[in-house]
Amino acid sequence: MKQNIVKTRLKNSQPVLGILSNSSDPTVAELCGFSGLDFYMIDGEHSPITTAQVQDIVRACELSGITPLARVRSNDPKLILQFLDAGVMGIMMPAISTVAAAEALVQAVMYAPLGTRGFAPVRANEYLLGSMSQGEYVTFANEQLLILPQIEDKEAIDNLDELLTVKGIDGFVIGPRDLAMSMGFYDGPGHDEVKRTIAGVVDKIRKAGLIAGTTAATGDQAKALIDRGVLFCLNSFAGLLKSAAGDFMKGRV
Repeated sequence: MKQNIVKTRLKNSQPVLGILSNSSDPTVAELCGFSGLDFYMIDGEHSPITTAQVQDIVRACELSGITPLARVRSNDPKLILQFLDAGVMGIMMPAISTVAAAEALVQAVMYAPLGTRGFAPVRANEYLLGSMSQGEYVTFANEQLLILPQIEDKEAIDNLDELLTVKGIDGFVIGPRDLAMSMGFYDGPGHDEVKRTIAGVVDKIRKAGLIAGTTAATGDQAKALIDRGVLFCLNSFAGLLKSAAGDFMKGRV
């Protein structure tokens, strides 16, 4: 396992921009790395990506210098373990609404004494053939892994003060579309009430000394969010492609 450059930047209050991708093709991750993005988030929730494919995607990330992260489809410790053992350096977990769920996530990601993650000779620790001893690797991994629950519903908003006290959490990523749906706005997050709610959540996260993250469709949106203290901004693979294609097609007019 290498140093988590994204986590290092975040600890230094530096913003990171990346992509959430539902592609199982490692070439996409490789291209994103060579394009200069900070992180590549494997979408294990809204995609058919299997744990068997994760290793090759992570290899492509490592080759092109982009930090591999993953959104895992459920708060299942054995599933989380498979993503981490493949070399993923951080987990974004959808729909974390309670303290119990947040604590379970930390337990699944971290090795003892901070958690209960199982240990084996796997990719993440160079199959125990590298320069680190088991003890050194366990300590290093616990320091480098990034844990980002997602705030996506009203229950999470109601429990936010308690969620912010869970030890081991690095920050929270707000999912605007699902949050809007939970608030009764089925046409999207563009409503003032949703915007005010998100702004309030960001403020609380920042005051707790944690990382605030959310989606940004354009560079201008990312810049505006960063100016408000949001340090973790992600676009989707489809959104980034659409934006680039739209800009390119202006040349045909």
